[in-house]
Amino acid sequence: MARIHIGAAGGAPSNNFIRSLRKSQRKDYLIGTASTPSDLFLADTDEKYVVPEALSSEYPKALLLILRKAKPDFLHTQNDSEVLAVSRLRDEIAGEKVKTYLPARETIEIAMDKFASYEKWSKAGLRVPKTVLLRNESDLQNAFKQFGPKLWVRAKRGAAGKGALPTESFDFAKLWIEHFKGWGEFTAAERLTEDTVTWQSIWHEGELVVAQTRKRRSWSFGNRTLSGVTGITAVGETCSDTKVDEVAQAAIFALDSKPHGIFGVDMTYDKDGVANPTEINIGRFFTTHYFFTEAGLNMPEIFCNIALDRKFPSLAKKINPLPNGLIWIRGMDTLPALTTAVELEKLEQCASKTI
Repeated sequence: MARIHIGAAGGAPSNNFIRSLRKSQRKDYLIGTASTPSDLFLADTDEKYVVPEALSSEYPKALLLILRKAKPDFLHTQNDSEVLAVSRLRDEIAGEKVKTYLPARETIEIAMDKFASYEKWSKAGLRVPKTVLLRNESDLQNAFKQFGPKLWVRAKRGAAGKGALPTESFDFAKLWIEHFKGWGEFTAAERLTEDTVTWQSIWHEGELVVAQTRKRRSWSFGNRTLSGVTGITAVGETCSDTKVDEVAQAAIFALDSKPHGIFGVDMTYDKDGVANPTEINIGRFFTTHYFFTEAGLNMPEIFCNIALDRKFPSLAKKINPLPNGLIWIRGMDTLPALTTAVELEKLEQCASKTI
């Protein structure tokens, strides 16, 4: 039995990691930390600690003190800020004899910056939405001229659609960026379609261990945001497409010639039906990875087996081992449901006939 430290415990991404481990064959002792004390009441961990915000100056000292006290064998977090902070502290963490399973430090820094990722992909010849960094009003004016009439404006760092805004208005975009104090931190890109897909994968020293594709049918609370994007998947569906597999792997190798750890490639389809990489969620699983666990692919178990025991899975297929058409439906304050596209579409057809 290993002792596993899980950062951002109590939040949905980490709780799904915890649920996956509890459902697995592993019998680990789980240590949860969170910067919001109330979150810890939602975490099914054996020990609980409060830490400062990950990118604060107090975080390194506090984390190392907890590691010395709790003595975990392995540390993982499901929060972007903590992934970045832990990556920068990996040598100190290793000094406490605690393992991590992270991509290279430089790879994490690039993946956390959407514009830096875009530049890597563009240089590698991948098909990507034309994008510019918005340093000033002139850059924004030029973006409208090049990509207009409608632009996709977003923060170059952050998850859950941070700062995302589709707009045809220069004045609105300018006010939006200024509201976030975002000059130099926002990008503008050509608008693609609303169809998205994610390719979640685990790598070990340059070799692919497993990957599974999921498309998003809808966002939760999308009608309450200007962009329609919340980062909270309401309905997800397993799928497979060899072209998507190729794009995802090319996007990963453009950032790292020897990928190691977790890489989740988010892609959006353009008007020609080609999947364009838009970001890589690095060093963590996407929030709804418990979907795959319930469907029979427990990626956190695989991940911990490799990190702690160098035990690799025996899979009939490394890429998309789950069947297509499995559906994961989520809502607030209710348990998610696993069903199939066939069953969901039956209900959708009934609803259209009723209307």
